[in-house]
Amino acid sequence: MYLPKFGIHFLPVLPFHHAWGAFGPLSAAFILNKLEHGNVGVKNLLLRMFQWKVHWFWYLIAVFSPFLLLLLATIINYFMNSKFSFDGLGMSSEFPQFGFVSFFLYNTIVYGFGEETGWRGYALPKLQKNWNAFYSTVILTFLWALWHAPLFLYRPGFMAMELFGIIGWFMSLFTGAILLTWLYNSSRGSILMVALFHGTIDIVFTSDSIDTNIMNITGFLLVVFAVFVLGFTGFENLSKAQKQTNS
Repeated sequence: MYLPKFGIHFLPVLPFHHAWGAFGPLSAAFILNKLEHGNVGVKNLLLRMFQWKVHWFWYLIAVFSPFLLLLLATIINYFMNSKFSFDGLGMSSEFPQFGFVSFFLYNTIVYGFGEETGWRGYALPKLQKNWNAFYSTVILTFLWALWHAPLFLYRPGFMAMELFGIIGWFMSLFTGAILLTWLYNSSRGSILMVALFHGTIDIVFTSDSIDTNIMNITGFLLVVFAVFVLGFTGFENLSKAQKQTNS
């Protein structure tokens, strides 16, 4: 998809071609667990992918907190501009065939499990063996941003970004990474929880036609949320539970 930027145009673009890139981290996690720990490592990874026995509070955070922030942003926008609307939530011009539920499932399976099995399921515990949770999150954010680099060669929204836009995008990744570390460590290594949160965040921030001002306010509230979590939990574990190192 990005090779035309280098003058290569003859390769086909398949349906959902962009989505397949998200399965890179998932594939890498399985390969590395197999190489390092054999079948036991693969089984451990699968168990954490579907680790659903966690406190109900973490389900609320994973599934509903982004929507709550969007609701608060919409209310704030109403008092600023007298507009109150959720038009466009769960709708994507890229996938017009999807409704709200199918768009959520798509994001959770592809970008939730596809990315988080690698980033939080493998890389984060590895990093947390040597560094505290905050420094591990900083390192992981840079790696996560680098992995996204090809998007700047073919995705219109990314190609249009200028310097300050890129800085803002990186900070949004960092904010999300803090919350994902908190959720992963607090749920004692449940990849399911971070996959659900990733899917929900994508629904909120990639839906079409939601007012730009509402999106900006939602992004600001997400930063406030992450700062509050960091202040409440501390740098060492970024959680009231112990940091996870079970890679």
